[in-house]
Amino acid sequence: MLALNAPVLRPFCTLLVEAGPMRPLGLGRLGQRRIVTIAGGEVSGPRLNGRILPGGADWLTVNHEGVAILDARYAIETHDGAIVEIIDQGFRHGPEAIMKSLVSGEAVPPEAYYMRSTIRLETGHPDYSFVNSLVFVGTGAKTPTGVQIDIYSVE
Repeated sequence: MLALNAPVLRPFCTLLVEAGPMRPLGLGRLGQRRIVTIAGGEVSGPRLNGRILPGGADWLTVNHEGVAILDARYAIETHDGAIVEIIDQGFRHGPEAIMKSLVSGEAVPPEAYYMRSTIRLETGHPDYSFVNSLVFVGTGAKTPTGVQIDIYSVE
């Protein structure tokens, strides 16, 4: 058997995502469905900087166990004009009382709940084409206006 090195996480960027209106869809096959629109936001970090374009959305499902299944798609415009698509899929969950506080808008420390995701970035811009072949993971937290997601490249 080969001895493989464990992956290393390298800070890539931080997203400050501003949420727009939430639209309830009602009970679906897997749980309560909601569409949370993306109103905009900021991107900053060692490898990617720019802004989040309005118009994307998180197609959120909260299952019967209270786990929020995140499925977001939106676009970033880099500081130099490139457009990068982001697909962010993951989970947010925690103790029932903590999650009720979080959903009601109370300030909850990020370490009190779990919010992790796998992220895919894609672009046709040659200066950023390196993102098309990297694996990314994110750790997130709800903020008063949306979410913060710290993205790491897996190397």
